[in-house]
Amino acid sequence: MKRDGIHLVAQNKKARHDYEILSTHEAGLVLTGTEIKSLREGRIQLKDGYGRIDKGEAFLHDVYIAPYPNAGPFFNHEPTRTRKLLLHKREILRLLGKIQEKGLAFVPLRVYLKGGRAKVEMALARGRKKYEKREVLRKQDAQREIERALRKR
Repeated sequence: MKRDGIHLVAQNKKARHDYEILSTHEAGLVLTGTEIKSLREGRIQLKDGYGRIDKGEAFLHDVYIAPYPNAGPFFNHEPTRTRKLLLHKREILRLLGKIQEKGLAFVPLRVYLKGGRAKVEMALARGRKKYEKREVLRKQDAQREIERALRKR
């Protein structure tokens, strides 16, 4: 799906269900050649991914990028390796302070190509309890019903 020069590669819909999104940040991804080729084919899973800040640098953990089938066994990448996120130093420091607060997580929402470069939209999020998830679903269903009724009129 292309929109405004942005080609959406993958989206983490489960993150919007499991977390309350507080803020989003765009970060570049440091990838190898076979990773970017596999990513362009849409062979990526964000479901279990999370971000972490270590020693003043941001990293993306547990994101699965499938091996590129045309690369061969010696030139391929490790599918779930840790990948570096490209953020400004002041963004990293601001995020580090917020992540250390109790209950906040740094999760990937979507991966897209912008100007030929791989970008990831990371979110600073607070986890939802099971009853909160149910309440959000109830509100969304009620809103949908209202919109349907208004459209019929």
